[in-house]
Amino acid sequence: MAVTKIDARPQPKTPKKKVAAYARVSTDNLDQKESLDAQKKHYEMYIKAHSTWEFAGLYFDEGVSGTKSETRNGLQNMLRDCNAGKINYILTKSVSRFARNTVDCLQIARNLKDKGIFIYFEKEHIDTGNMDSELMLSIFSSFAAEESISISENEKWAIRKRFQDGTYKQSYLPYGYVKNENGEMIPDKQEAEIVRWIFNLAINGHSTHSICKLLRERNVPTRKGGKWSSSTVRDMLKNEKYTGDALFQKTYTDGSFCRHETKNSSKQIFIENHHEAIISREIFETANRLLEQRAAEKGIIKGQGKYQARYAFSGIITCGECGGTFKRRIHDHGSEIAWACTTHIDDIQKCSMKYVRDDALKATITTMMNKLIFGRKIILFPYLAELKRCNANSEEIKLLKAELIKEAEKIDVLRHLLADKIIKPAIFIQDQNASNKRSEELRIQIAQLSQLDTGNSEMVAETEKLLHFLDSAEMQTEFKDFFATDFIEKIIVYDRHSIGIQLKCGLTLKEALL
Repeated sequence: MAVTKIDARPQPKTPKKKVAAYARVSTDNLDQKESLDAQKKHYEMYIKAHSTWEFAGLYFDEGVSGTKSETRNGLQNMLRDCNAGKINYILTKSVSRFARNTVDCLQIARNLKDKGIFIYFEKEHIDTGNMDSELMLSIFSSFAAEESISISENEKWAIRKRFQDGTYKQSYLPYGYVKNENGEMIPDKQEAEIVRWIFNLAINGHSTHSICKLLRERNVPTRKGGKWSSSTVRDMLKNEKYTGDALFQKTYTDGSFCRHETKNSSKQIFIENHHEAIISREIFETANRLLEQRAAEKGIIKGQGKYQARYAFSGIITCGECGGTFKRRIHDHGSEIAWACTTHIDDIQKCSMKYVRDDALKATITTMMNKLIFGRKIILFPYLAELKRCNANSEEIKLLKAELIKEAEKIDVLRHLLADKIIKPAIFIQDQNASNKRSEELRIQIAQLSQLDTGNSEMVAETEKLLHFLDSAEMQTEFKDFFATDFIEKIIVYDRHSIGIQLKCGLTLKEALL
């Protein structure tokens, strides 16, 4: 009998787990760089020591804060590679190294977990592959967020202290100044001459646009090598530092790490004779008085960056190309009034939109009003009925608010149970987190519905106001200012031949420019 040898079937090899590591340091000084190098070596050896693991790379960020994930290129590159299937598992030193923002940390962990990719935090011994770990991750990332806020507050206090005792050193100096060997502000000889020239032009009646044009014609270089703009000149003329004084804390960063302009002057710190002046206070005050006078003549409200309704179209015409506001201009020695994009006026390279004639705009809007008078029953009646139909969110908002109250009551019950030691702290935190999450969802829904409800109510009122005029109006033979001020929210200039007229009632009508 013949015997045939049957070889064992080769067992398929289990693919190795593709493991990457992420490291971060918050500043780029020497000690922190050494720390980063140590982290790189540690993870490389650690990953290669596991036979079932395959080294998928080291990702790191230097000299950036952990409060916002979108500002960290190393982290973003790692997440892109995760999406591309290049990574199965991530190692990192701690939650605070990974993120000091609870929302970011949990969001990233959940998104990766949905793809079957897990993170291991060494210090806290948290593996996001373990279902219980999300609760712990939430707790530790909250601690990290509080630590980041605490560090930020300490740094702010130190900076404010340096403001007050005059030892604060600015990282960015205005045009005309440089730092000496002690880090102090001193005038730069060449740039200071340009600053004096700009102020002299201003007090002699030149506009910011005119000064900008002269700077370009003379090929005066900017500090960054770009082009001079009217806004740059305006900012220079308003900068008190050229008088030798310094106003600190013009802006501030809130608890969510977003920057805002300081409205309360009592929180600002003003230091007189902080550094050497380039111009006198008298010249500075004269230049600013002329700036304010010129703005008032154009109908600009200080602090709003918007034109007053000096003319019917003031502040409501926007450029369809760049989004800039149109301003009134007089052409051909006073014979023609036109509206031109402010961006185009400042720099033709940034916006190619040409001006539109005032009389053409008025004729077009008068024609639109006549169309609405003639066709109001076809256009506005059905529109108003639909608005009123959609304006019925009140009942749903009531139900959502009732559920929100129940969630608040649920948390009160949990607190009493915890105080009476009926439930464990871990269960309390888990249930509280779930309730807080649901409460936030309810608040978002209520806010969205309230916004729709309010928005629809306003549009209903505006539509009824427009219809009230149209119902009694005869065909219009000439433009009236209230067509624009009462009924038009915005006019978008697409080109010299067409505009979009956005009515306050919510409708946008495209019209050919006559």
